[in-house]
Amino acid sequence: MAAMTGAFDLRSIAGWFRLVALLEAVSWVGLLVGMYFKYLASTPTEVGVKVFGMAHGLIFVGFVVAAVLAGIAFKWTIWTWLLAAIGSIVPLGSVIFLIWADRTGKMGVAAPAAAIVRPGQPVPETT
Repeated sequence: MAAMTGAFDLRSIAGWFRLVALLEAVSWVGLLVGMYFKYLASTPTEVGVKVFGMAHGLIFVGFVVAAVLAGIAFKWTIWTWLLAAIGSIVPLGSVIFLIWADRTGKMGVAAPAAAIVRPGQPVPETT
C-alpha cells in the first residue's frame, strides 16, 4: 500500500499540527466577523461572538498543545517556540507560522507531493 503523503496526514504530529493551525485561523476569521456584527453592524448581534468565541478558545488551546508536541518532536529552538506562541495570538498567525515552519524545515523533511511509480517498478516501502 502506498504511503499517504498529504499535508494533513493525521498519522503524524506534523499533520495534526497543520490541521489544528488551519482550524485556528478559520476560527479567528469567524470571531473577527462575529465582532464586526457585534460592534459595527447597523443591527448588532452577539451570536457570532458567542459561537466563534467559544470555538476559537477551544481550538486555541488545541493549537498550543499541538505546538508543544510538535516542538518536542522536531526539537525546536527557543526562537521557534516563541514564533509559534506569537503565531497563536496574531490573527491568521498560525498559518503564517506554519508556512514558515514548512519552508524552513522546522516541521521535518517534507515528503514529495506525489511519488511517481512507473508500471513494472516496485513500490518503495515505508515504515
